[in-house]
Amino acid sequence: MAQKTAIVCGAGGFIGGHLVNRLKDEGYWVRGVDLKENEWGNMNADDFVLGDLRDPQVCARLFDRPIDEVYQLAADMGGAGYIFTGEHDADVMHNSALINLNMAKLCVEHKVKKVFYSSSACIYPAYNQQDPNNPKCSEDSAYPAMPDSEYGWEKLFSERLYLAFMRNYGLNVRIARLHNIFGPQGTWRGGREKAPAAICRKVAMAKDGDEIEIWGDGNQTRSFLYIDECIEGIRRLMESDFPGPVNIGSEEMVTINQLVDMVCEIAGKRLKKRHDLTKPQGVRGRNSDNRLIREKLGWAPSMPLKEGLRRTYAWIEQEVQRWLREKAREEAASIA
Repeated sequence: MAQKTAIVCGAGGFIGGHLVNRLKDEGYWVRGVDLKENEWGNMNADDFVLGDLRDPQVCARLFDRPIDEVYQLAADMGGAGYIFTGEHDADVMHNSALINLNMAKLCVEHKVKKVFYSSSACIYPAYNQQDPNNPKCSEDSAYPAMPDSEYGWEKLFSERLYLAFMRNYGLNVRIARLHNIFGPQGTWRGGREKAPAAICRKVAMAKDGDEIEIWGDGNQTRSFLYIDECIEGIRRLMESDFPGPVNIGSEEMVTINQLVDMVCEIAGKRLKKRHDLTKPQGVRGRNSDNRLIREKLGWAPSMPLKEGLRRTYAWIEQEVQRWLREKAREEAASIA
């Protein structure tokens, strides 16, 4: 049997880097592409293209050989500090839409056998996520559409783009709505990190008895999915006959305050919370609804949140200590 070939768009990022490694483990020939290389070095692509997927010529050069599968994870994105301020809306919509417009067309032209598109739980209507205890995020609840961010609107547009290419041109697509993916080798500082990484960083940097800042009142609810289960879900979806969209997320819903308490327990620290109501909070409640993924794939994520946090905290604590040592050396050198 001939070796399968795949392109991973966004391979320099968190999920993309882990996905490249999984595909390599399965025996694929993999080409990664991104604006940046993977900063953690967790990527074993056979070929890596450093390029801007907004440029149609860069995209076209990726197809110099027959490609079986394309995984489109590239997007202009970040955590609440990037998505919900409103300062990046135009760039988020423009940049991500261009990437998807380019890739959908080229996948048809080059007869790619399967295309995965990573959508987001951010497409779900804000009006169904106002009750923190009873959010509604079943796949069929996406319409009437009212995402809470322009990031969510672009994701929803691109879902429809790929489905239109499937109807009109026979493009074999798979679409997953990912819910708050976290784990080692993800962004943990700089403003684009997600809540679990931000909280792990704050706890790791705090001394026992300190106070840490929490965005909002901490009663907003979310579920968080560990990276390994995200990758497993993506691969299972690609091997299935179901195009989606389908949720890939955890159903273990917690408040942000509970998330902080879990990380503090893992770290063995007693910390006070200082709630900042001026910071972006997103919707009041969000949780994955896994009925459809169980029905279509016979599988759903099952790792307890605390286990994923334990692994993630250990990695972030290590990174924090390394960063502090480097900072101390730089300060010492500047004084000398």
